[in-house]
Amino acid sequence: MIGVFDSGYGGLTVFKPLTKKFPRYNFIYFGDNARAPYGSRSQEEIYKYTREAVDWLFREGCELIILACNTASAQALQKIQQEYLIKNYSERRVLGVLIPVAEEIAKTADGKIGILATEATVSSGAYLREIKKFKSDAEIIQIAAPTLVPLIETDMIYHNSMKLALRKYLESFKKTGIKNIILGCTHYPLIKDLIQAEMPGAKIFDSPSVIPASLENYLTRHPEIEKRLGKNGQRRFVTTGDQEKFSKFAAKIMNVPVGVEKALPFLFLKKFESARMNGLD
Repeated sequence: MIGVFDSGYGGLTVFKPLTKKFPRYNFIYFGDNARAPYGSRSQEEIYKYTREAVDWLFREGCELIILACNTASAQALQKIQQEYLIKNYSERRVLGVLIPVAEEIAKTADGKIGILATEATVSSGAYLREIKKFKSDAEIIQIAAPTLVPLIETDMIYHNSMKLALRKYLESFKKTGIKNIILGCTHYPLIKDLIQAEMPGAKIFDSPSVIPASLENYLTRHPEIEKRLGKNGQRRFVTTGDQEKFSKFAAKIMNVPVGVEKALPFLFLKKFESARMNGLD
């Protein structure tokens, strides 16, 4: 099974094209909505929450997990790959969405590059480092947009507050002549049309348009992992937050009815498991 993790709804923008690209493969989507957004949290918190999600997904049978969250990819992925997996799940893999997008824009972008992302992703400098590996002379401007995810998560995409926020955040891009924009958060493709309307001359790069081909390439290069993936076309959706709210939001993105499972917030998961083992539930 392939796991797709995000702090909330944003990863569904990656989940949808992945399931279309790989219709036979089994997928599970996990949204930690109870603790979203991650973008303004500390690196320690982001790593802790991401590690807990990864562990939960592995215990559900995932052989491969995609962190469909730029914040988690920027702040937690490297440590998970280099420490956590080696100690606990050496034969399983966790991939991020940040590097494939950085590689794509470095290969194809012509002109100045703008990065619109969460505070945590911007502060990590991860996009800057990855782009510079391939395009050392790239002119890059980063803008942290802390209010966008909360507006998206509360279904205020077409509210005037969103329009005002985008104009504020994109002002620097307009003044400096940005020609290419990275949507450095998987929530942002949900407002891609609004961003494009504000920046009609810019080319936009995002995870949903890059990750499916990147995963296909990865599985081709790693047949030992590909052969362990289930192929019954199974789809599961899990949230730590409100099931009904998640179901409605996910159905809009997926264009089909979505049944959602509830997972306990990880803050209480260990206590719950301890009680269950002791026969206290």
